[in-house]
This record gives sequence, structure tokens and C-alpha cells, in this order.
Amino acid sequence: MATLTIRLPDDKHHRLKELAQTKGISVNKLIEELSTIAIAEFDANTRFKAMAATGNPEEGLKILAKLDSLTE
Repeated sequence: MATLTIRLPDDKHHRLKELAQTKGISVNKLIEELSTIAIAEFDANTRFKAMAATGNPEEGLKILAKLDSLTE
């Protein structure tokens, strides 16, 4: 496991401590959770871009039109 040292403004550190306390976890665990969310969002965005690069725009528009017709 790696150790990470970060510099934060005092007010931001205080707010993170409050947030962690309300969740009943340590600041370390909170940062771990937040980094997991950030990585998951990055991975999803990367996968979406890769799929979009190889996709067929016309087929995508047909699927969207079909979804729109289902919600009417």
C-alpha cells in the first residue's frame, strides 16, 4: 500500500474531516472512497470514448429514436 501526502487549504481539510465524521469513517477512508469514484468515472468515460470511436452514428441515432418513441 502506498502513502500519499497532499497539501490542502485548512478550510478544505476541516470540511473533509466533518464529512468523514458524518459518515463515521476516517479522512483516509473518505479519500480512498472519493478516489475510487473518480477512477470509476474515468474508466467509464474512457470505455465510452473507445466504443464511440468504433460505433456507427446512424445506428446510434436509430436506437435513440426508438428509446424516444418508448417514452412518449
